Amino acid sequence: MLLLWILLATVAGGLIAVSIASWLAYRVFSKYLHHMVSLSVGVLLSVALLHLLPEAFESAGADMHVLFGLMLAGLLGFFVLEKIALLRHSHHHEGDGHHHHKGHDRHEAGRGGVLILIGSSLHNLCDGVLVAAAFLADPLLGLLTAASIIVHEVPHKLGDFVVLLNAGLARRRAFVLILFSSLCTALGGLAGYFVLQQAQDLVPYVLVIAASSFLYISVADLIPQMHERGSLADAVPQLLLVGAGVIVIYGVTSFMHHGHLHDHAHGAAHDHAEHGTAAPAIHSH
Repeated sequence: MLLLWILLATVAGGLIAVSIASWLAYRVFSKYLHHMVSLSVGVLLSVALLHLLPEAFESAGADMHVLFGLMLAGLLGFFVLEKIALLRHSHHHEGDGHHHHKGHDRHEAGRGGVLILIGSSLHNLCDGVLVAAAFLADPLLGLLTAASIIVHEVPHKLGDFVVLLNAGLARRRAFVLILFSSLCTALGGLAGYFVLQQAQDLVPYVLVIAASSFLYISVADLIPQMHERGSLADAVPQLLLVGAGVIVIYGVTSFMHHGHLHDHAHGAAHDHAEHGTAAPAIHSH
């Protein structure tokens, strides 16, 4: 029964997040795609630096030197993959003024956006493991964790949509790819349920690889594209939108971290009350 709840929470969470992000990308922001690239930069950098990497480095038992080495290897690995043309990126879209023949950009972007999908899939896989761990501890905590993941996945998925649409992918194809990536949350929940200890040990290392892909796609692909619009009239909204992306993820991450500390403090107080000892103070960092 608990496994069924985990699968329902992870699958439903992914569908809800992708649906909301798709609606925002296609209905609300479709006319402002080049501006949304700036927002996605803020979102992706913040997810990597304020959420994924802190989560990885704060994990018990994780070797910090190995994590840093893995992050370096990830960045270099993505660079090498692009250089040998196994992953080719083209973030131009049809009608962008680059005067290619019709369909050129969409053809060039056939494998574009692969890095962002790899990173998102790994991130979703880890989210699934975390949801499973929360459900195994307390079903109510599992539901709250799943709800928190939906909240932070909406801007993240919106960033994915912007990257793929900007790469020239058809809307239906972008939706299917991102939906497939979201289903990795269910795979993570399944794996977490059956092999939780082993999966938990691997979580920080997978998070670092996911963060490396987000950093690489932002710094190597999206920011250079922003620099192509070099006027002051373009620079001001770019800075504001990058800042907006940072603020959104910072707010969500702070909310999740506060909830984690609250649950940890409540659990510690309960355990110590059973043993007749005082609960230690919980310090935020």
